[in-house]
Amino acid sequence: MIMLKVKVTSVGNSMGILLPKEALNKLKVGKGDTLYLVENEEGFTITPYQQDFEKQMEAAEKVLKKYRNAFHELAK
Repeated sequence: MIMLKVKVTSVGNSMGILLPKEALNKLKVGKGDTLYLVENEEGFTITPYQQDFEKQMEAAEKVLKKYRNAFHELAK
C-alpha cells in the first residue's frame, strides 16, 4: 500500500487538497474528472467510481440477458 501525504490548502474561498501526479495516474483521472469521497470504517476513500455503479451494472446485465432476443430484434 502506498501512502501519500497531502496538505489542505486554500482554493479561492474554499479549502482543498492537491493530489500528486502518482495518485492521479493510479486513479486514472485528470483535470475536470469527478472524484467521490466515500466514508468507510477507516475514515474516507477517494475514488473515481460511483459507489452504486457496480449494482447498476449487475441490474443492467440481468435485463439485457432476460430480454436478449427483444434487444436483438430492436437492433435490426
